[in-house]
Amino acid sequence: MTTELHGVAAAPGLVVAPVKWLAAAPVTSAGDPRGDDLDAEIARADAALETVSGRYATMAERAEGAAADILTMTAALAADPALREEVHAGIRAGEPTAHAVTGAVAHFAGQLAALGGLMAERVTDLHDVGQRVVAEILGVDPPGIPDGTVPFVLAAADLAPADTATLNPQRVVGLLTVAGGPTSHTAILAKALGIPAVVACPRAVEVAEDTEVLLDGTTGLVEVAPDPARRATVSALRDRRARAATGPGRTADGYSIPLLANVGNATDARLAVEFGAEGVGLLRTEFLFLDRQSAPTIAEQTAHYREILEVLGERPVTVRTLDAGSDKPLPFLHLPAEPNPALGIRGIRLREVDEGTLYEQLAAIASARAATGTPVKVMAPMVATVEEARRFAAAARGAGLSECGIMIEVPAAAARAEYLGAEVDFFSVGTNDLSQYLFGADRMSSALAALHDPWQPALAATIAAVVAGARADAVPVGVCGEAASHPEFACVLAGLGVTTLSMAPRSLPAVRAALAAVTLDACRAAAVAVLTEPTAADAARAARAELGPVQ
Repeated sequence: MTTELHGVAAAPGLVVAPVKWLAAAPVTSAGDPRGDDLDAEIARADAALETVSGRYATMAERAEGAAADILTMTAALAADPALREEVHAGIRAGEPTAHAVTGAVAHFAGQLAALGGLMAERVTDLHDVGQRVVAEILGVDPPGIPDGTVPFVLAAADLAPADTATLNPQRVVGLLTVAGGPTSHTAILAKALGIPAVVACPRAVEVAEDTEVLLDGTTGLVEVAPDPARRATVSALRDRRARAATGPGRTADGYSIPLLANVGNATDARLAVEFGAEGVGLLRTEFLFLDRQSAPTIAEQTAHYREILEVLGERPVTVRTLDAGSDKPLPFLHLPAEPNPALGIRGIRLREVDEGTLYEQLAAIASARAATGTPVKVMAPMVATVEEARRFAAAARGAGLSECGIMIEVPAAAARAEYLGAEVDFFSVGTNDLSQYLFGADRMSSALAALHDPWQPALAATIAAVVAGARADAVPVGVCGEAASHPEFACVLAGLGVTTLSMAPRSLPAVRAALAAVTLDACRAAAVAVLTEPTAADAARAARAELGPVQ
């Protein structure tokens, strides 16, 4: 008999394969043997930290796109002087060397978790750093991906960048985690690799090694020991997606929904072109600024943007200005520590402490556009008020960037869309942060992952309110959050009146196939169903009844 487990959908797709569990991490204790020479033990710990940081950096060089960015930041964690000093303190206090590493990691992981938001996303990364340093000190193999003679679903309590960034999608065909969230690094990298993923599935611990499962990264369902009919469903779905692998986004009756890509560098841009993106709905720029002691120059920025635009050619590109702050530290700004960084100085609010950075970035974007001829728009993150929108639009237009918009991520902006639309040319809904603030739910909390389910009716109602408010000034509304990459919910977004969808490049074929399978009327009926149901589960069932089998 088939057993059903339920988690949170993190990366779309269906797969049937046996489960392999991630190898366990080494364990330390205060009772482990201690070295007598403290200086020698400190040197041994330093060497292990340096080795692990170097390995992350090497993996980053070999990786691409989001994987490379995340691994680079994790290498910086391993090289952090504060972590090193905490390890030294533990060793001097008499702790065994490996256990001093465990204690230092636990200390800083607790601080990051308390900060919440994007800082809490680093906890899994930091634990991975600690486990690999401990393994280096003990001379044992670090936790890693098991071998398998056939493709398999990789299962784990949680996955760190080093586990996921270098996965071979031909070998690891699905990801299943006990913890995690829909916007975690596991989810981001799974989408980038095109691997179906289900996270925050507590009962995954019940699945024994080598047990066959059907993993549905679109719905969050995991079926243990699926029957032959379900296996046939997977085969038929793959065939349909292959037929819809290219071409513009449109419904079965010809209604156009341009499908765009979220990118961060030229490698991502090339992948977007490969998967048929009609443009870029979100060009992230923050990785150019992070972990630096000085801001990138206008020339550096121009070269970076120009490289990306040259790949995209005539495809339109929307650039998001710097989305960083106290939860994505910018050392060169010397921002004060904040008790709740997710609600602090970030995004457009950085202008209050350093207006010059925004003007320099806008100048670089304009310069790159002029050099390539690529159609470029700009948008600002974390806008909450009319004054912020008005000031950003004036700055963008003053730099020669005539098409400017804002991200709708703060509930206040959604509530005042009618007034914000009078100031800008377009809206882009960032469903990741919008859900976080709408539900008061940390994006990285496994316990709250259900509140980041796109089927939550309050999310659809908020997007519907944005679309309604935008009509006053005929402002188009796109979605560039994770919800856009969910094939079925993408149809609901079309029904709500969203005009473009932007997602990880590898998510494009599944969304394209889903839209091609339904009419616009079916999308609208599904949207009404979501808006009128009381719970996420009810909304999903009602919408699927209207859409039929699209995934």
